[in-house]
Amino acid sequence: MKPLAGLKILDFSTLLPGPYATMLLSDMGADVLRVESPSRPDLVREMTPQMGGQSAAFEYLNRGKRSLAINLKKSESVEIIQSLLAEYDIVVEQFRPGVMARLGLGYDQLVKINPKLIYCSITGYGQTGPYRDRAGHDINYLALSGISASSGRTDAGPLLAGVQIADVAAGSQPAVIAILAAVIQRSTAGTGQHIDIAMSDQCLALQPLLMPGVMNGETTIHAQSHFLNGAGIYDYYVTSDKRYMAVGSLEPQFRRQLLEVLGHPEWMDEADDRLKHCLADIFIQQDQAFWSDRFATIDACVEPVLAMDEALLHPHNVARQVVTENPSGTKQIKPTPYLEGMNSASVSAAPVCGQDNQGVLQALGLTPEQITTLADSGLFT
Repeated sequence: MKPLAGLKILDFSTLLPGPYATMLLSDMGADVLRVESPSRPDLVREMTPQMGGQSAAFEYLNRGKRSLAINLKKSESVEIIQSLLAEYDIVVEQFRPGVMARLGLGYDQLVKINPKLIYCSITGYGQTGPYRDRAGHDINYLALSGISASSGRTDAGPLLAGVQIADVAAGSQPAVIAILAAVIQRSTAGTGQHIDIAMSDQCLALQPLLMPGVMNGETTIHAQSHFLNGAGIYDYYVTSDKRYMAVGSLEPQFRRQLLEVLGHPEWMDEADDRLKHCLADIFIQQDQAFWSDRFATIDACVEPVLAMDEALLHPHNVARQVVTENPSGTKQIKPTPYLEGMNSASVSAAPVCGQDNQGVLQALGLTPEQITTLADSGLFT
């Protein structure tokens, strides 16, 4: 049995933060039913490459889930959702504040039907505050939190990351933690709650080493002003083939190993600003393959900067079998974290839009005739 077998979740989210959160829950055994629009497709579904009519990213984010496609603007849809709440007592949504309430599906409306309801809202700026209705993306939450200003280079300014930090680390993952905590609390208190996940809040919380100092009188952290963001030797160094090596040799034992491999143990006591220039002058003399080989068996916290395709083929990742394949033939990263009862083979493919309409409605007791009547009313279009 998977760890979360028995949890039933209605997922009204699209794009990345909500779907990634519910994917993690689904991987661990929760029954996740996507409630989606039959006429406004999730944009991730339309991305490339396409795998059997859906994008590889959509196949990954929505593996193991089911799909109920109904028009939420129809009054009949509210009745269906209310009926589902008897079993699906966890809701995940990421509309702007007030949208679900206008549809008749807000927390205050649904908790009257099921007092044990756990209702998780994931938004950019939260359910309160002057920015609650403001549009935003990952880049905006990072900008307003101080993360962007403390990242990048002094001569180039903030740099975009290749991963959506706010969406995943400040949206999806806190949502999973909060939902599971609420489930535990419900088991003792007997009631659910409304969880307010604001990615802007969480971005502030994602700076546990530097932000507390700034909050307590230390000078604010700008790009390349701290040993962890480029002021010291902890940095990327270009090689002769215009690739990079990542040097994280902060502790004395790792610094010593680094300098011995480079042939300059006498630099051990050099100031970081001077040593950094020396390291740059040495790394540029050879290509990445050369340095990767030199440091392959050395415990110095020095690694090559790999492209995505190279990362998948790295011997460590191959040995840990991080790549799996779902029933549709799409290659994906295996479920992680990996708990007892979980395995890659048990992950089913992502659903096509509305593929479970018939089964979900029949399970609620609707007859084929009633389902046909709902279809004729435009509920599924």
